[in-house]
Amino acid sequence: MTFPDDFGENWKILFSHPQDFTPVCTTELLELAFMQSTFEKLGVKIAVISVDNIMKHDLWKNHLENIDFKNRGLQTIKFPLFEDPDAKASITYGMLHRPASTSKDVRGVYIIDSKNIIRSFNFYPVEIGRNMKEIVRIVEALQTTDAEEYVHTPVNWNKGDDVLVTYKPFSSEEYKSNPKKYTDQYYSLDDMVWFKRNNPINLKNDE
Repeated sequence: MTFPDDFGENWKILFSHPQDFTPVCTTELLELAFMQSTFEKLGVKIAVISVDNIMKHDLWKNHLENIDFKNRGLQTIKFPLFEDPDAKASITYGMLHRPASTSKDVRGVYIIDSKNIIRSFNFYPVEIGRNMKEIVRIVEALQTTDAEEYVHTPVNWNKGDDVLVTYKPFSSEEYKSNPKKYTDQYYSLDDMVWFKRNNPINLKNDE
């Protein structure tokens, strides 16, 4: 199996981690295993990579599948663990950060869309575990903004929240002709910050 060629036209997330059989990485992969269905619903395929070899990966995977993390029951890891013993991929993707390490990958997250374009990448310190819910939120935000031109997401946005539009969505003449149409869909903080409602309201017509 090769990345990203064998992952088709799916969204993909490549997780790099420092080393197998380490505490932080163990909790991260167990959480990823638990959230596999969440990523699948978003059309996302997961891959994990480190400089450890495939034999060590297999031993670690078997070990992880026998751990009951957070009393959720045992999880089957369906995503692949790629080896990178010569660090070629790690160097290409910028996973080796001096002076933190010249031989172990940092905690990297590469979110790649269906066209194999890297849309987001984040690095975490070796001692800090990644927030998988935030990674899901980033994917949801990217897919939301991709689905409609001129849509952005505001601070602390979560799926289902109102979104920003990057322009005033109607002219003065349009508003005068049908104000209800636009107030049902949009509202503003000022002339520069316009929101589009996720659920347009239906104002009562008093006529």
